[in-house]
Amino acid sequence: MVTFYLGCSFGFEGKLAEAGVPVRNVEQGRNVSMYRTAVSCVPSGVFCCPLVVTMRPVPAGLLEAAVAATHRNPLAHGAPVHIGDPGAERSGSGLGTAWLLLITVGLCAALLGIPDLSEPDYGDPVELQPGDVPVFWACGVTSIEAVLSSKPPLAFSHAPGCMFLTDVPDSASTDPEPAPLCFQVTHNPLLYSLVSTATAAKIRQLERIIGDDPGQRGIAALFVQDELLRCCLALSHASSVAIATGFPTHHLHSPPDETDGPPGAIAIATMLLSLGKQVTLLTDSRAVEMNRALVDEAVRTGVLKAAIPLVTFQDRGPDSAVRFLCHHGDPSRPRFDHLVAIERSGRAQDGNYYNMRGVNVKHLVDPIDDLFVAAQNIPGVTTTGIGDGGNELGMGKLKEKVKALMPKGDLVACDVAADSAVTAGVSNWGGYAVACGLYLLHTCPAHQRYLRRGLGLQPLASDLQDWKKNLPSVQKEELFLGTLVRFGIRSGKTGNLAMEVDGLTFHPTHSEMISRLLEVTLGSTC
Repeated sequence: MVTFYLGCSFGFEGKLAEAGVPVRNVEQGRNVSMYRTAVSCVPSGVFCCPLVVTMRPVPAGLLEAAVAATHRNPLAHGAPVHIGDPGAERSGSGLGTAWLLLITVGLCAALLGIPDLSEPDYGDPVELQPGDVPVFWACGVTSIEAVLSSKPPLAFSHAPGCMFLTDVPDSASTDPEPAPLCFQVTHNPLLYSLVSTATAAKIRQLERIIGDDPGQRGIAALFVQDELLRCCLALSHASSVAIATGFPTHHLHSPPDETDGPPGAIAIATMLLSLGKQVTLLTDSRAVEMNRALVDEAVRTGVLKAAIPLVTFQDRGPDSAVRFLCHHGDPSRPRFDHLVAIERSGRAQDGNYYNMRGVNVKHLVDPIDDLFVAAQNIPGVTTTGIGDGGNELGMGKLKEKVKALMPKGDLVACDVAADSAVTAGVSNWGGYAVACGLYLLHTCPAHQRYLRRGLGLQPLASDLQDWKKNLPSVQKEELFLGTLVRFGIRSGKTGNLAMEVDGLTFHPTHSEMISRLLEVTLGSTC
């Protein structure tokens, strides 16, 4: 017989208590709750089993303390593998209510597939107190599942919760890496994510850089820290993303669209595709053929990794938005788990759509805003708005600031809010920053471990190369801007049919911005 001794989460409960985090199972005199998840471990030979996790309720205000205390104890399973709703995963492909592994569309794909916290597979149920968040760590009982899966003729194991006490002192890791930071990603379902302090600092640096305002619009007045980080985290956990763009500010020209928006949308799309996510482009019915041709040209020239579906939305009744967003109008089966609007005309309080000059362009705009409103009531669907003036879709989150601080704000302010409102001196810059932020998250060991729930290997070198290849670059963005100009699309502020966006020439303004973002993302050698 060969014996194995595995670290146990009981080993960090003392550290939690020292950090001031209540240990509810100890308070309640119960064994810890253990659950068999819908997450498969990486198979090895005859061993193939689901991940088993322990759950400890933690007050929301002490989540980072709990992460820090356990991060320093990697031999006792380390930091959490999931924080928030463990919800059951339901199929979105007509397979009924079977619990499936990561095949549903929606943020439920980021959950664990635990249908009921009051019914653990091992141990005792532990009650959450008001304000508590369920926090899950990998569990050594996974090894029992592995042994059972291999069907050995003879094996012995401990009873879950009845552990072997060693004489090896409990000692924290000497790893100098600070503990990950914890951010809430969604409210419904409740989901948090982890990111290293170094990666968070870089994304915050990206956010500050895109706040430059060479056009002197006063966009700094709308800035809210970490909107970019929260957007990137939500997209990192997403599996199917719809991106809307298009602002017909030049209503007297054909086409009426501007050069701000499409480049940023394509930059986000190609990075999402590189990360293996589904991407759909939302556009106005008047612009379908033009945008289809732009997508084809972007693919042909290497600006966009692959072709993406192009769809439109029309209001055909009170359930139109829900039916568009969800299979058969069923809110438990969303088609998308994140909606992005970048430099997209936003509906004002009076129901009209205004450019920054106060001209109503409603007759050129389809009601894509309705999708963002409906998404607020669909579990697992989150939203982002990216803008540079406050009249863009999603900027309703900042509407009081827009009304008070931006020119014609009382008239033009968008009334429709997004979960994250990313502001930039030029909206395209926000799109570039999102692409760079996603790259940083997917090269962040702390975030990758959390996404993988502590399972599996680090990304392959080929993955890293593809992600880097699909970052925005000066060459690609100049090429795509040239394509827009050839299609007759004009600069937003001046109306010039030239290599400029919002009245700012590509060289040096936009090219330097892209270079600065890449320097933060890749280092000075980029």
